[in-house]
Amino acid sequence: MAKVRQDAWSHEDDLLLAETVLRHIREGSTQLKAFDEVGGDKLNRTSAACGFRWNAEVRQSYEQAVQIAKKQRKDRKRALANKEQNTTTTTTNLHLPEEEEVFDKSSQEDSFIWNWKKEETKPAMQDVAPQSSLDLSQVIRYLQFLKKEQQQMKYSQSNMERLIQEKEQLQTQLETHRKRVQELEQELQTMHEDYQAFMQIVERARKMVVFDEEQPRPVPKFRMDKNGNLEQVAK
Repeated sequence: MAKVRQDAWSHEDDLLLAETVLRHIREGSTQLKAFDEVGGDKLNRTSAACGFRWNAEVRQSYEQAVQIAKKQRKDRKRALANKEQNTTTTTTNLHLPEEEEVFDKSSQEDSFIWNWKKEETKPAMQDVAPQSSLDLSQVIRYLQFLKKEQQQMKYSQSNMERLIQEKEQLQTQLETHRKRVQELEQELQTMHEDYQAFMQIVERARKMVVFDEEQPRPVPKFRMDKNGNLEQVAK
């Protein structure tokens, strides 16, 4: 019976992760905040672990739901903008590209880093965008963002190195097994050849015995001497 890892993700964990991420997308929040919420309060996992699970396994099953949530987010922003248009003036903000096609990266871990950057950079950069003045809290928040980004990159790099090492070990084991299979095949071929040679010897010995039995044996002849004794007559 296969053993189940204690930290394995269940279907309920994936469902809770998906619901939390979709809710944050609809509400205009970031996926990183969703990972913090579901990981710390509900799943007892790190934000990085939740993010990697979402990008590597869960998201592909909720692509349509993600698109719907993004549309709802845009509709919500549009409605709020129309509502505030008559009471606020236009301000200059630093806009970054929308989160589109960020999961087409070559690896799942790089995909998570890329998405995390685009999600988290937008609010962080807005906080430090050119304004009339900057306060200390905004600078601290931006530095905290850079620290999180560095930690995430280190985590992804270490995880990738671990996967590469596991791949090399598996390749070494596979090569060892292949050599062993070749040796066993060679031994089997040798045993087969020895068996065939032995059977040929047995067959020749059997034929020689049958041939000797089929040849007639000469009947000895005797004669009686003058004393009345029997003696064999030589051929």
